[in-house]
Amino acid sequence: MAERRYGEVPPKIDITIAGADWYGRQIDRERHQNTLFVDLDLTEAQTVGVVFHECTFRRARFNASSHQAGAFVNCTFVSCKFFDSRFTECKFVGSMFDTCDFDQMQVSGGDWSFVSLPGAGLGRASFKETRLREADLTGASCKGGSLRDVDFSGAWLHGIDFTACDLRGSDLSAIEPENVHLKDAIITIDQTITIAEALGLDVRQK
Repeated sequence: MAERRYGEVPPKIDITIAGADWYGRQIDRERHQNTLFVDLDLTEAQTVGVVFHECTFRRARFNASSHQAGAFVNCTFVSCKFFDSRFTECKFVGSMFDTCDFDQMQVSGGDWSFVSLPGAGLGRASFKETRLREADLTGASCKGGSLRDVDFSGAWLHGIDFTACDLRGSDLSAIEPENVHLKDAIITIDQTITIAEALGLDVRQK
């Protein structure tokens, strides 16, 4: 399993829930803490304001589910599937993802600061106006993906693949161009200047 940043100790587990079938459920304002969910089925579920604090999800299925104004704080996700899931203004601060499938996942807004996504395959996912401050995206593959208006300030981006990725409007101040793949990435003029300055160029108007 991937390790947490800075060697943090994984959250303790007080409760274990195995094989729960929440298929298609509408869940409003529930709260779960220090719970291990094994083989949880959230397919097509709709949640509003639900809070998961320091929970662990193993082989959970979030397929085609939608989540609004929820929180998954300091959680751990192992071998989970997020196919066609939607997260709107949700908080994932400090959460860790290990060998998860993000195909067609859509994230709009929200705070994903300090998340651990090393080696994640995000090429078929999309993020819009999301905070990813100081997130660990080491070696992640975002090839062909969409990460627009994302705050990457302080993020770990070593070895990330942004090939053909739409990065328009995103904060690229943390990028070290010599350590990332940027071929055919879509960026704005302002972002071009940021990358040129990161390469040590002296950018002038004339």
